[in-house]
Amino acid sequence: MQTIKNNLSNEIIIKNSRFICLLIKINNIDISDILNNIKLSYPKATHYCYGFIYNNYKKSSDDGEPTGTAGNPILFVLEKNNLNNILCVVVRYFGGIKLGAGGLLRAYTKSVSECLKEIEFVELIEGYKIELEFNYNEEKQINYILDKSTIIKKEYNKTINYQVLVSKDILNKLHNYKYNIIEKLYLEIV
Repeated sequence: MQTIKNNLSNEIIIKNSRFICLLIKINNIDISDILNNIKLSYPKATHYCYGFIYNNYKKSSDDGEPTGTAGNPILFVLEKNNLNNILCVVVRYFGGIKLGAGGLLRAYTKSVSECLKEIEFVELIEGYKIELEFNYNEEKQINYILDKSTIIKKEYNKTINYQVLVSKDILNKLHNYKYNIIEKLYLEIV
């Protein structure tokens, strides 16, 4: 599973219609603000078609194009590239020449495919954001176990508390030692 390293846009013209593909990393399924901002940025566009995948939840929209000619092709290209945590919006300015259902399907597919040629990908692995509480005499061992993990926050009180991003393997090691752990699933970029 992978996502994009940075957001990107790319434009192609097919029979006088402009297709502007926007690839955007997302952290949840609420994309309404992103779509509203895109509509403000491209106010005279004819269509704002999209597809997105977040933690394997998928959704697409043809936004007024004939059913199945825009959103599904966008989503298909994202799936074919094994992408996750991504929103792809293709903004279309109608150029006066009707493309037909097959032409629209090819145009939206090409728009996304061309944009993906310009992007850098990063791998996503399943991980956990945890809070870990332990005694001072255990700090050396904990730091050894967490060697490759990202420690977000450390607090030193009666006990030591860490907020850490860990892989499933590291989480299992910590559970084996029976440390007090509060965990939350997330996707980690490596």
